[in-house]
Parts: sequence; structure tokens; C-alpha cells
Amino acid sequence: MDTTAITEMSGNEPWDFVGDHTFGRLALNVLGQPEIFPVNYALAGRRIAFRTAEGTKLMGVLLDSHVAFEVDEVTADGATSVVLKGTARKIETEAQAEELDLADLHSWLPTLKYNLVVIDVSEISGRRFRFGPEPDLTPVM
Repeated sequence: MDTTAITEMSGNEPWDFVGDHTFGRLALNVLGQPEIFPVNYALAGRRIAFRTAEGTKLMGVLLDSHVAFEVDEVTADGATSVVLKGTARKIETEAQAEELDLADLHSWLPTLKYNLVVIDVSEISGRRFRFGPEPDLTPVM
């Protein structure tokens, strides 16, 4: 079995990968149901920041702040996935928002998103996957 097909990211690699991207997926619990939301984000230090309108995503964060966030990328040769876990909170004041330096946070959709949410990351892990030929699954007799 080829053990080099999957490699764990180490050191600052996962953070560098997250900092090089702007699109991820927020996973959270909304009234007992798992939900995943695509979001544009910016890295604010060691935190994920995104804007959202009123609705299910914001309600989920306010009801249960424990979240996961994934940033991934697929190329012709392989894929990379970084998963962050932490606690999400709505930023309540303009002073708190200004502390985050979010000049790189831009919405892709022309909708009003007045709510700023930050994920305080407590855990991060990343893996790289190298694509290759599918293994021979023929049973050995």
C-alpha cells in the first residue's frame, strides 16, 4: 500500500493554506440538524471572519457556537483539505470589527450582510492527497 498518497500538513502549513484562500464551508448544528454553508471569509490573525445576513446561518451560530470550517482545493494532481474547529461569535461593536483588520473580506454576492461573525479557532488540521492510479481490487486467490 502506498502510504505517501496522504500526507499530514505540519507547522504553519495549514494556516498558510487557509490564508491563501477566501472560500470555505461552515459546518454547524441548527436546531438539531447538521448544516453546511459556503462562505467567503478572511483570515484575521488565527481567526476566521465572515459576514452574513439574518437567517439560518446566523441563528445557528447564536444557538450553538461550536462549529467546524473547511477550506479545500482540488487540482489535476491532488487535493488539499484543512479543517478548523472552534467557537463562533457575532461581533457586536464597530470597535471589535475594526480590531480585526478585514480589508480583504469581500462578498461575492450583491446582498446586504450586516452581521460579522468570527470563529475563534481551537484546533486546525490539514491533509494533502496525491492522486494516482486506482489500486487493483482483484482478490488474490
